[in-house]
Amino acid sequence: MATTRADQLKALLTTEFKIVTWAEGEPFEDFVTLAPTADAFVGGRIKGDWPPIPNLKLYQIPFTGHDWIGPAQVPAGCQVCNTFEHEGTIAEYVFCAMLEWEFGITKSDKLFREAGWKGRVPGSGPTHGELYGKTIGIVGYGHIGQEVARRARAFGMRCIAVTRTIRSTEEPLEWIDTMQSLERLLGESDYVLIGLPLSDETRGLFNTERLAQMKPDGVLINVGRGHIIEEEALYDALSNRRIGGAVIDVWYGYASEDNPDRMPWNFPFNELDNIVMTPHNSALSETMHDRRWKFIAANLDRFNRGEPLENICFEGAS
Repeated sequence: MATTRADQLKALLTTEFKIVTWAEGEPFEDFVTLAPTADAFVGGRIKGDWPPIPNLKLYQIPFTGHDWIGPAQVPAGCQVCNTFEHEGTIAEYVFCAMLEWEFGITKSDKLFREAGWKGRVPGSGPTHGELYGKTIGIVGYGHIGQEVARRARAFGMRCIAVTRTIRSTEEPLEWIDTMQSLERLLGESDYVLIGLPLSDETRGLFNTERLAQMKPDGVLINVGRGHIIEEEALYDALSNRRIGGAVIDVWYGYASEDNPDRMPWNFPFNELDNIVMTPHNSALSETMHDRRWKFIAANLDRFNRGEPLENICFEGAS
């Protein structure tokens, strides 16, 4: 676990733990020494040749994604858990994006600063859109999708969803169905929200054919993973205005130690005027981080008391 969160975690725990820390950039030999002694581990992906860790019974990931680890990388009997608590923050981001798309406050502010009234009488325009009566289609009705649906109802929006694990229609939704109804959802939606995790089934799910099933003025919002949408197909649809636009928070390339200047995209999305681009920060509020560490502490306490853990992703099999 990183040193920066150790004191916070210690204050939140109600059971006794000996907390030791290691952070990237510190000698890997120190990690090799510490790892075999751990009963529980809080952290993400650590590159390098791990020593045997037979005592490990809990691998607590302090975020959601776990596509980088599987049962074969974890000792038998060790439970791998992830952490959510970001869904409300991302839902607010989604509505911030949709409201900005409809109202254009940033553009309006800029023009008003530059030109003032420009001879117009107040109340005479320009007009803008609104969310009331619009349809939002949610692809992947998980934690994020459910939070978006609750807020959509308050805005007077029509809300529909497709999901891999079918549930009965819940109150905020007009209808929900399996992924087989994705084409229907795309054709009905003014806004399409992607909240899916990346997997073999979802990689490239939104290709040229899928994007053509959207309304010509439909707006695609991706807070899932970049590679769920084929990059070239998205650029082509936007640059040729086959869809209304996109709001993208997840990308196709990320900076790394080896390539710190890696561009987020391989096509010039930054030259288009019908896309809003943010640097994978839709969830990043301080309050969200606090909620996550409260959950982590509570799960560690459950582990210490021998109680069932929450957010179990899988169990180790190595």
